Amino acid sequence: MRLQYPPDIKIIMMPCTGRVDIIHLLKAFEGGADAVFVAGCLEGECHYLMGNIRARKRVTKVKKDFAQLGIEPERVEMFNLSSSEGPKFAAIAKEMVERTLKLGPSPMNKELREAWLAQQPKAAAG
Repeated sequence: MRLQYPPDIKIIMMPCTGRVDIIHLLKAFEGGADAVFVAGCLEGECHYLMGNIRARKRVTKVKKDFAQLGIEPERVEMFNLSSSEGPKFAAIAKEMVERTLKLGPSPMNKELREAWLAQQPKAAAG
């Protein structure tokens, strides 16, 4: 079965999500990503024992830091799924692209963000 996921997704393979460090998540945004998600194995089924638990903690930390900085924490997410759940991965990828389109360009890309905000309908004052 050949799965289709949005072409906006750039996949970076790692041996274990436990290798994903906070700096990797932040570098993705610095490199122009508008959102980042980590797809790790099911909790309790990590070949490296606790890798996915460490990754979830790091993603949670970035989400908290983003909220404190006024950046939408929804821009970074962690999902757990097995390698046999290809359709679920494709659905997650689609969900993240849709979420990102609603959030607009990352605040770290000021020019794109300002242009996007200028095009948004003004909320009715009331």
